[in-house]
Amino acid sequence: MSMIDIGDQPFVRLSGGGNDFLALVEPARRPSQQQIAHWCTRGLSLGADGLFILRRGDPPARVVMEYANADGRPADLCLNGTRCAARLAFELGWNEGASRIGIQTGAGVLSAHDRGDQRIAIDLPALTETPRLFSVDLDGEVWQGFLATVGVPHFVLTWSESLATAPLADIAPRLRHHPLFASHGTNVNFVRWVAPDQLELRSFERGVEAETLACGTGSLAAAAIGVLTGRTVLPTQVLTKGGFKFDIDGRKGERLPTGWTLTGDARIVAAGKLTAQASALPEPARWSDT
Repeated sequence: MSMIDIGDQPFVRLSGGGNDFLALVEPARRPSQQQIAHWCTRGLSLGADGLFILRRGDPPARVVMEYANADGRPADLCLNGTRCAARLAFELGWNEGASRIGIQTGAGVLSAHDRGDQRIAIDLPALTETPRLFSVDLDGEVWQGFLATVGVPHFVLTWSESLATAPLADIAPRLRHHPLFASHGTNVNFVRWVAPDQLELRSFERGVEAETLACGTGSLAAAAIGVLTGRTVLPTQVLTKGGFKFDIDGRKGERLPTGWTLTGDARIVAAGKLTAQASALPEPARWSDT
């Protein structure tokens, strides 16, 4: 028996490894980009890193997930959002007693597995492109990292000192919008290789336009780069700012795994009703200059 009554609880709030999401289950109508952006605004409304809509589908995808970032724009993939979607689908009984469930995302159908103890695993295929070295010039200072695509683009920079000293707040917004990454931009991550089976990660996510407490696609991108460069062995653990650890494993391939599995925390934390006031936000303040 589900603990969530869909008739009485139009929205559900979930947390996956530190990323937080709002979920709408089979809503009568899709919210507009502006509504989503308003609901995801912290301090003025519910606040979240993104929102997803969950609908029942047909095998192999028993669940169809539509995901939007906090700015209301759609994104092909959010791994922590997909794991939370799986958590909610299991809770609703849409898996029909099976331990796995297929989820249709913008990046294809992914398989999710309930590992118990509030942990959900997602299986992914091999990366479509091998991560590659890439350099960006910021006002005469060159920043070298790796480009990797895990459904969405990531620029991953290696940091040799404590990640507490990584200049994420200063550098990441400028890299995220750099013309070299075209109009869609990129997510930006700083990674520190702690041990062959452990790495640490800080992430600035496009669409949220801020550092987040976790990033599933960024974690997998960093692990892939670690394997490619010989810094990482699988299975490995990724520690993100939120304090949760992701377990990443993969099927052996010549250079990179032929498939990946990412496992981490996914919890249902609240459910409730949206009101009209949740999207009644003011215009940003415009300070006088006289």
